[in-house]
Amino acid sequence: MPLVVDFHPIGGSDTAEESGSPFKAQTDPEGVITAYPQGEPAPNFSAAWDVGPCCTSQINGMAVDDVAFARAIVADVETKACIDTTRVYAVGFSMGGGMSHYLACHAADIFAAVSPASFDLLKENEDGCTPARPIPLLSFRGEQDTLAIYAGGYSSVVTGMPITFLGAQGCFQKWASIDGCTGSPSAAQSVTDSAANKTWSCQYYTQCSGGVQVGLCVDPNGGHEYGSGTIGWAFLKQFTMP
Repeated sequence: MPLVVDFHPIGGSDTAEESGSPFKAQTDPEGVITAYPQGEPAPNFSAAWDVGPCCTSQINGMAVDDVAFARAIVADVETKACIDTTRVYAVGFSMGGGMSHYLACHAADIFAAVSPASFDLLKENEDGCTPARPIPLLSFRGEQDTLAIYAGGYSSVVTGMPITFLGAQGCFQKWASIDGCTGSPSAAQSVTDSAANKTWSCQYYTQCSGGVQVGLCVDPNGGHEYGSGTIGWAFLKQFTMP
């Protein structure tokens, strides 16, 4: 079966993510296996993820390496359950979405596709984002988000660890460039998630290297929010590792 690794937001927890993630209602009925990791503390939050310049504290004097942790999770689940290693996906909300972006950059040899919500690839990370292969990515963003700033910009939510968001559109364009997409994205289309009673405006680059796609779904009236499990899972499960 496929494996989804679902990352909680900053200050969140594994159990809260299992309860709140919109993917669960879509993947559980299909028998998909999901892992809900628990992050280490941030300087002023109970839990976070290491996405380069931010956001976890050192543990016992050592830097946290959550890319290695994510790889270890997949390897560990593989010893306990019958997973298809060509269908391993990462999703997450807020900083969990940031972790999904980071894994797309640094673990594209493990994860077939990712779907982050309410976070961008960071300006501090874009030069170092060199995936081992083109990787499909669908991002969800609320246009009224002032925490993971929709238009992009500086954030100092975590003490002593400032970051800079590329912005929803900037991130969309950057991933299109990373994945070698050509031409223009599709015209934005309204897509209704009936399970959540919400309509998203989605557009995609479909002419990308390796047959991948890069998408962005926007909730014009939404703030800092989860994405759509219905739309997200339909996107992810199209793709397997080459």
